[in-house]
Amino acid sequence: MTSLKKVLRKKKYVRIKLKKMKTNHLELSAKINGVKGTFILDTGASNSCVGLDLIEYFKLISEESEVKAAGAGATDMETLKSENNRLKIGDWKLNTCNLVLFDLLHVNTALEQHKAGKVHGIIGADVLEQGKAFIDYKEKVLYLKKIKKQKKFKDIYF
Repeated sequence: MTSLKKVLRKKKYVRIKLKKMKTNHLELSAKINGVKGTFILDTGASNSCVGLDLIEYFKLISEESEVKAAGAGATDMETLKSENNRLKIGDWKLNTCNLVLFDLLHVNTALEQHKAGKVHGIIGADVLEQGKAFIDYKEKVLYLKKIKKQKKFKDIYF
């Protein structure tokens, strides 16, 4: 019997290790605009998000948003948006990643109460859908399909 790993490798999927947090969330490392961060993998989050306090850290260009964020323990939160960012998770790349920016204080407070580490943000269903994701919960692995043609993103220096 052929393993899932072999089948997905043949179909040009990238294998990304996940870590189980003390809260049972799955955590992964990713880079946004070349800057490394720690993120919760959340299949129930419609959009990928970053904390408002990390705009400069991740070199984001933000603008106003009409969208209100809601999540476990918080509702009707003000947001900003940041478009066309570079996202790299393992060897998988997305050159046009749009992010929702909002205050992650309630998320990180809950994680700290469970003696789990803080996160920089959330990787949501938008990225998982673009990567045609498979999650192997037993092996704690995320598979994302390489994206063939992407708009080239030129580095901008300030």
